[in-house]
Amino acid sequence: MMSPTKNPMTAMRLSFAAVLTLCFAGCALTVLPSRVDALSAPQWNAPLPHHGSLQDLTHWWQQQGDALLVDLVEAGQRVSPTIAAAATRIAQARATNIGAGAALLPKLDATASANRSSAQLGTPAGTTVQTGLQTAWEIDLFGANRRTRNRTEALLDGAQAGWHDARVAVAADIANQYYGLRACQQLLEVSQADAASRAETARLSELSAQAGFTAPATAALARASTAESNARLLQQRAACDVDIKALVALTDIAEAVLRQRLTPSNSPTLATLMPAGAPVPVPSVPAQLLRQRPDLYAAEREVAAASAAVGSTEAQRYPRLSLSGQIAAGRFNGGGVSTNATTWTIGPLALSLPIFDGGTRAANVTAARASYDEAVIVYRAKVRQAVREVEEALVNLASTQARSDAAQQAVAGYRASFEGTQSRYQSGLASLVELEDARRLRLNAEIALITLQQQRSAAWIGLYRAVGGGWQADNAAANVY
Repeated sequence: MMSPTKNPMTAMRLSFAAVLTLCFAGCALTVLPSRVDALSAPQWNAPLPHHGSLQDLTHWWQQQGDALLVDLVEAGQRVSPTIAAAATRIAQARATNIGAGAALLPKLDATASANRSSAQLGTPAGTTVQTGLQTAWEIDLFGANRRTRNRTEALLDGAQAGWHDARVAVAADIANQYYGLRACQQLLEVSQADAASRAETARLSELSAQAGFTAPATAALARASTAESNARLLQQRAACDVDIKALVALTDIAEAVLRQRLTPSNSPTLATLMPAGAPVPVPSVPAQLLRQRPDLYAAEREVAAASAAVGSTEAQRYPRLSLSGQIAAGRFNGGGVSTNATTWTIGPLALSLPIFDGGTRAANVTAARASYDEAVIVYRAKVRQAVREVEEALVNLASTQARSDAAQQAVAGYRASFEGTQSRYQSGLASLVELEDARRLRLNAEIALITLQQQRSAAWIGLYRAVGGGWQADNAAANVY
């Protein structure tokens, strides 16, 4: 009679009992939450534009009615190194995710070998040819590989959201640069008109001084005023040239082509480019912003990835179970005899139990938990920053809108004052100093109005950027290059 310890069936039962014990022990692994509370405010403290009506921002640039702006945004997104780098990160994350998923499956390899040998002197040599398949599988008892796969999936989701965030950022940068150029062109027109007006005043003052009706000092003042306006005009023209070159660098559109499309006949004002009803959807509750910001979604997936990393490193401290096997077919030819043989094995079923590693695995768990805590803090900080960006954009938008009427009234009033003073000057009822003061006030009012319109367009773009540019969390992987 065989002893119980030598009975194969008894040994197998003991093995299965040990495996089941390990499986139940795996349920005791600590699982940190993959989603955390954003701790956002219950409502906005700044007024929502247009009562917070929600519209799609995906094609927001097309809605502005400026074909050149649309072309610039599309061209800039095609050549942006930031977007290209984001696409590269997606490819890398996808490859890593495939590798992590493959670790959960059995591995299968094909083998083939040929050998010719002679066993002893006087016997003919023989040839052995063998082909077969061999497999190996690590049974994921404690979910180490599964959690690694979950981590790579979360990182892939974050990389895809990062690609969308890069596109939104590039579009906003190009739009700001474009509207800055349009504002510069308007300021250039104002400077040209001012320089022409001052040149005409200088011409008349020179004639009056030559005829003895005005003092030479008056003509000198008019000449100085003309020189000042010419210098301002040259400076403004250079600033516009710099803006054009910046757009060329951002979009890779030939400068000659861009200048042709920026001709004065095709130069709408900022008020025309950015209508009062520009559709920017702002969620009524700040917490809903999480579904409209790709960068927040990416930060949230970083938390999920960090949570999975903690589980994976902790599972490394527990036993590992693997199973292997192979099947092979061979043929031996020697001394006129041919022999065929087929062999197969299942096993070994190997159990690896970590006993001593100098604290390496425990240290890895501690480091993973620290990374998780950091990811949570970073995520919540980004949520607060996102809410701040929306609030600031709303405040700036409301401020520029409230100041718009006053700025327009100021321009109309100072223009009327300048025209009246100019008529009085030409009739000899006003001095050149009065005329120049009126001219300066008119010029400053016109510059202030254009600057305010540029600030208003920047506020709209800032709001577009702050609410995610039309991206939605449900479409994180959609339309990725």
